[in-house]
Amino acid sequence: MSQADRQSAHWMKREDDRILEFLQDEGMASPGLIASEAFHSVSSGHVEERLAMLQYAGFVFCVGVESYELADAGQRYLRGDLDARHQPTPTVDSVLR
Repeated sequence: MSQADRQSAHWMKREDDRILEFLQDEGMASPGLIASEAFHSVSSGHVEERLAMLQYAGFVFCVGVESYELADAGQRYLRGDLDARHQPTPTVDSVLR
């Protein structure tokens, strides 16, 4: 499924799809691994922030210390079977503070 066919929410950034795709391909990963393997110029800190937002929306879940896996909602979103606008909306205040 291409990114254009997915129904993203207003809070989502283009990096989010790549993060979800990476987790789909790799199974479980840390923000540092995702940053170094999936991106050329995105910091692990930024990936960690995006993972926190995606976790709040139910797309990923944290396993262990700083490792994330794709949740069922994340899998359905990547297939185009889930409209992200109907998931909980993360905000900086609710997630990162």
